[in-house]
Amino acid sequence: MSDHDDFAFEPMPGLPARPPAGETLLWQGRPSTWALAREAFLLNWLAGYFALVVLWRGWAAWSAAEPDKAVSAVMSTGLLYLILGLLGSAIIVGLAWAQARATVYTITSARVVMRIGAALSVTLNLPYAQLESAGLDLRSGGTGTIALKLKGNTRLAYMAIWPHVRPWHMRQPEPALRCIPDAANVAQILTSAAESRISKPVVTLKMPEQGAGAAPQLAE
Repeated sequence: MSDHDDFAFEPMPGLPARPPAGETLLWQGRPSTWALAREAFLLNWLAGYFALVVLWRGWAAWSAAEPDKAVSAVMSTGLLYLILGLLGSAIIVGLAWAQARATVYTITSARVVMRIGAALSVTLNLPYAQLESAGLDLRSGGTGTIALKLKGNTRLAYMAIWPHVRPWHMRQPEPALRCIPDAANVAQILTSAAESRISKPVVTLKMPEQGAGAAPQLAE
């Protein structure tokens, strides 16, 4: 296993640049490997499928074998499919681990940043002003997914950001903080930050034209 850090270039973990003055880091996290394996990579469905195959093939072997060889026939037949099922499950868990390890979700006082992608890293920068709404899908154990609905004509390619996207919303993909632990608390942090940012007027300094004697004015 290599100790090389592919993201050592980042000034802060998960962020392509240091936050500007006045922006506060509120939370960082990544998906739960097991939750991601179950929900995005359908680990439970695969395990259930192979369990049914083992039972079916075992019953078929039992029925076809001679009475004194039935047990050995069931064991030899069932063991093959059991090994295949375990191998497939191990591959899925490995893929989920790779995705979780490469992912950093960040919530600041101004935006949501998602550094995603195990093979090809992509960073999504989502200011609160671009978000229409956020929805929480809370699961047992406290893990959950927070989907972010974007405003206007902003469109993202579903497969380009999968599995960090709300499942099955392909026409209007919604990037998502997927399978995160303590999701209810994270949703509260996001809600408070977004409400505070959106309700606060943006104030800029409007400079007078060159040569004019008027003082600078604040424009909201």
